[in-house]
Amino acid sequence: MLKAPSQQQLIASLPKHLQPFVAVQDYSSYTPRDHAVWRFLLTQLSLDLAPNAHSTYLQGLQQTGISLDRIPKIEEINYALEQFGWRAVVVNGFLPPAIFMEFQAHKILVIAVDMRTIEHMLYTPAPDIVHESAGHAPFIIDTDYSEYLQRFGELGMKAIANKDDFAVYEAIRQLSIIKEDPNATAAAVQQAQAHLEQVLANNTEVSEAALLSRLHWWTVEYGLVGEVGNYKIFGAGLLSSLGESKSCLDDTKVKKYPLNLDAINFSYDITNTQPQLFVAKNCRHLTQVLEEFAKQMAVSVGGKSGLDKAVLAQTVNTAQLSSGIQISGQFVENMTDPMGNVIYIKTQGPTQLSYQHKQLLGHGTDFHASGFGTPVGKLQGFHRCLSDYTIDELAEKGICLDKRVTLAFVSGIKVSGMLKRIWREQHKNIVFTFSDCVVTHQSGRVLFDPSWGIFDMAVGEVVESVFGGSADVNTYPLYEASPINANLIDYPQTTIAQFVSYQQCKELREHLQNRSPQQLTQWINQVKQLTEIDWLLCYEVIELALTAGLKDFDREYWLQLMTTQAQTQQATQLCQYGLQRLAKMESQ
Repeated sequence: MLKAPSQQQLIASLPKHLQPFVAVQDYSSYTPRDHAVWRFLLTQLSLDLAPNAHSTYLQGLQQTGISLDRIPKIEEINYALEQFGWRAVVVNGFLPPAIFMEFQAHKILVIAVDMRTIEHMLYTPAPDIVHESAGHAPFIIDTDYSEYLQRFGELGMKAIANKDDFAVYEAIRQLSIIKEDPNATAAAVQQAQAHLEQVLANNTEVSEAALLSRLHWWTVEYGLVGEVGNYKIFGAGLLSSLGESKSCLDDTKVKKYPLNLDAINFSYDITNTQPQLFVAKNCRHLTQVLEEFAKQMAVSVGGKSGLDKAVLAQTVNTAQLSSGIQISGQFVENMTDPMGNVIYIKTQGPTQLSYQHKQLLGHGTDFHASGFGTPVGKLQGFHRCLSDYTIDELAEKGICLDKRVTLAFVSGIKVSGMLKRIWREQHKNIVFTFSDCVVTHQSGRVLFDPSWGIFDMAVGEVVESVFGGSADVNTYPLYEASPINANLIDYPQTTIAQFVSYQQCKELREHLQNRSPQQLTQWINQVKQLTEIDWLLCYEVIELALTAGLKDFDREYWLQLMTTQAQTQQATQLCQYGLQRLAKMESQ
């Protein structure tokens, strides 16, 4: 039998800039109660979703290494996903959206390593292993869905995000950490919530990345498939939520719309149930809608509209010219002619020049630390783009190294200086380097002065693409992995004693045929002596007794204790699920 790669081997195989975002699953850190929480949730979800989820769901659970009985090991998921061309890694909490999308583009499923607590079984504000593995992984066995997920990643990592998008991400991440911290005060939660509301209020411009995230939300996370009047669930957010997987079926409270591009006009709130959902015809339909959005993205259209998005965003983005040269920085100016053609672009702050996503030697953010500017377009009297001329053809036009050269653009911009170097890649001229250079517009505006130093002119007739982030992320990284905020819980001895009972119950259940009724009864009486017993342990005890067919089991005592210990609205709802399952066991 083939052996799954270790976590360390998998991390080492990733692009270097992604490796810091990957965590290592310490399987021993999950408590016996964590496994019981998983088992209760997954069993209930499989029961509830059997009639309402897309038929692929239950089949996918089995084929992607996800057991109903215990929290999955990442190595097991990896082994299962490999047959579908995917891999999986574990991470701590939220990732920057562009990083998350890049993992997806590489066909890597990102799974949060944390397990939701017994207090947040129905809903957790933080990413967790239930949502990520049991929600997302099963549908990867569907080829159309798998291709959609990867394509979404490719576009998502190229989407232009504005300066407020990251502030929103960071505020959501901090709020989720605080809400999951058992030591957090109510004041700290309220302060984090208020901060999130403030940054959301400040984010008045809906960026390309934000619009794409809405499409992701209404499909990957909260999507339905079929017809508006006859649909099944496939969104991971619904598949991993006991409450919303049921409430979403109420068509009087949750409106259903056929999926189309109009979905991007609907914002969403991650803290509340969704007031409307969208129904795709099938998984292939998802890709069709996504490609319609892609046609409008700056990465596809480039030009003035793409650069305008980049300037408005006030973030680092990349403009790719027709020669293939890529300019990465914060764009602050986009000069155009009367017809709207781009004639000059300018960045401020650290800027990088790349070709095919590899930084050009000597053209990193240290050299272009203050910004970069370049004309764009054809030269007067030149029938082809300057990038397409051979060195001999350039010489025939008087463009030679170590000679003073004047390049007059059709736009009216002139570049005049000593030509020191022509950088060529794949038979194309991509950068002309000048000393003692002046760049002027026909209006008289000086775009570059000789006193500013060396002038590097990027060559290109048009801006063919504009996309989010830097071209060479290894040499111009924009995101740092957040420190691990592990909520180390110092469990009291009474809780630890419960954990021992959870583990004993699991072992008894797995070897029930080797245990006598007297042994089971003795163990149940030991549990009864615990000073702390939560509702879920009560359920485990009752389930074990019913499975074993114990005759002298004090059923009423344990049922009453179970309902008494369900002291929150969420626990009460979960307890009702458990009682229904127990009643069904007794009736069989």
